[in-house]
Amino acid sequence: METSQTLNFVRKPTSLDVVRAEQGERMRVLVIETRAVSANEYEEIASNLFASRPWLAGKGGIEYGAARCVAVQAPERPTMYINPEGSDYARYVAIGA
Repeated sequence: METSQTLNFVRKPTSLDVVRAEQGERMRVLVIETRAVSANEYEEIASNLFASRPWLAGKGGIEYGAARCVAVQAPERPTMYINPEGSDYARYVAIGA
């Protein structure tokens, strides 16, 4: 599902703090999957974006100029958009408004 959002994607960030601090490349978002996680799991993912996550493997890429993303959602947290570009880690990451 393509969203109307255009977000800044940061390449190979180590944590969500890096995503917040860097400009990144602006791209449209195409959500291919939504993953609901607990607040604790969200924080673990956000603090170690290089960790292997089997649920990301083989997903992502670019389609018609939009980043194919897994949207990671948790209570009271901004949505994290991950484009793994086929990898099993968060290769490109953006944060929703």
